[in-house]
Amino acid sequence: MRRYFLIRRIPLPWLRRDTTQNESSPLIPKAGSAKGDTEEDVHVTTELHQAGTSDGQDDDDSNVFTGIQPYYSYSMLDYFLKYFLFLSNLVFTVLGLLVLGLGMWGLISKESFAQEKIGSLGTDPMLILVTLGILLTVLCLSGCIGALRENCSLLKLFSAIVLVFITAQVLAAIMAYSLQDQVKGLLRSGMLAAMARYQDDLDLRFITDEIQSNLQCCGADNYRDWEINIYYNCSAPGVLSCGVPATCCVDPLENGTVWNSQCGLGAQTLDEFTAQSVIFLGGCLGGISRWIEQHEGLIGTVSIIVLGVQILTLFITTRLLESIQWHKVYL
Repeated sequence: MRRYFLIRRIPLPWLRRDTTQNESSPLIPKAGSAKGDTEEDVHVTTELHQAGTSDGQDDDDSNVFTGIQPYYSYSMLDYFLKYFLFLSNLVFTVLGLLVLGLGMWGLISKESFAQEKIGSLGTDPMLILVTLGILLTVLCLSGCIGALRENCSLLKLFSAIVLVFITAQVLAAIMAYSLQDQVKGLLRSGMLAAMARYQDDLDLRFITDEIQSNLQCCGADNYRDWEINIYYNCSAPGVLSCGVPATCCVDPLENGTVWNSQCGLGAQTLDEFTAQSVIFLGGCLGGISRWIEQHEGLIGTVSIIVLGVQILTLFITTRLLESIQWHKVYL
């Protein structure tokens, strides 16, 4: 914003009153007149010193203006925040594109868009990667371009999305803590759905095998839950009838070297006492609950760090927005 201060008219030398003695002037000038001239000279000199250089002057009635224009420049902290926000968002944009590409590759390679498989697309794990990749790319790309181009609209969009994510995560944590029974029900439904499609979806099969082998469990509640699968159902005609996957076995490696994929055949026909020496009897829901209880400190620490990084990003974006707006005002 430009502010101009009006400086009182300065009597220029050629416009000052002629004080030289002539026929009309007194022969003996008064002392007061000389004193007044001296004070006037001092006053003019002071005003010239304060005003500095003048913009222009007219012949008779010229007013001297001095334009005082405030100047705002970026500090080193502003530059650091700008390029830090740009580089960090650039890295996560590339990561988002990789996740998106991986998810699309998984969907296309499995022909998930085929007419006979489109009905089960909602339960495909690759859809989670696609959704996560799109959100991460859009979010970080807006922050990346907004910081580089100093675009306030994109930075405001970035801040709004981050704020929505923070709010959603806090609400999700509160709901998960207060609705533990409902969360367990959702996990049980998801686990049973993955078991039902164990032979049809390689991604669900991989996830189920990893959970069972790492948590040393079998099924959702117990090993008999595998009857939900059409291949492991006891009424199935194949060799897998009344069996369980090899990842349910206590020792799936024969002689410690060869993977025995048939170690779980007929396990559902065994009683619990006999089966406990062959397969894991406990369900994976209990294993997941025990794992969470054992690592609740780590989970809480990671959650706080992730939430703190997002809040810090929000503060950095807000600080950068203020700097950009102040800089644009004084351009």
